[in-house]
Amino acid sequence: MNVEICANSFQSAINAQLGGADRIELCVNLEAGGTTPDAATIQMSTNTLGQSLNGKKTEVFVLIRPRSGNFCYSPLELGQMRRNILFCKECKVDGIVIGVLTKEGKVDVKACANLVRIAHPMRLTFHRAFDRIENKSEALEQIIELGFERILTSGGAATAWEGKNVIAQLIEIADARISIMPGAGVNSDNVKAIVDFTGAKEIHLSAKKIIAPAESTSTLFESPYWVTDIKEVERVVQAVR
Repeated sequence: MNVEICANSFQSAINAQLGGADRIELCVNLEAGGTTPDAATIQMSTNTLGQSLNGKKTEVFVLIRPRSGNFCYSPLELGQMRRNILFCKECKVDGIVIGVLTKEGKVDVKACANLVRIAHPMRLTFHRAFDRIENKSEALEQIIELGFERILTSGGAATAWEGKNVIAQLIEIADARISIMPGAGVNSDNVKAIVDFTGAKEIHLSAKKIIAPAESTSTLFESPYWVTDIKEVERVVQAVR
């Protein structure tokens, strides 16, 4: 069972590794569904997590998403995505996380194929843009044909637990041709139930906790922020193993 942590900073990436994660999806702006992190975060995370900790390295996948909102991108945005993919390749990241849809809400096979070609030989995850697609069986076959290694999905529901029936069906249809990885609303309390019900071999979660601002005489520019919780990662790893 592989545990993937959605890490929203370099600190979160380190915390995920300390907690025993097998892989991270590196991004920023989790509150908006995630966007591509900056160059320093990518470089530092790849260099650090590529070093063995207790005999184990943690894989780094980088989210390639230029903005929040929908998943239908302009030529300029696709160009930005290509440049970020090339940068990730230079940094020797293990893989990237992408997904492009047409205006009709289907897999944009042409745009995805171009990004896949540029990304080679990095490994590929198709992100939760998949959950916006109505005909998931058709999309599944297209994503397999494109060469993706896995699909991150909540089964089209708000949480993976609510979408567990669809996730289980997708795993059965996939028949080990591609990994179907449940994500959304996963935590140490429900992770084993989700894995047991769906038969998933990988699981995705943020394992985040809120850091409150320090007490001071002024609250100007101070606000809570999220960071990966080492203890929660440890609890999840223990629950599924």
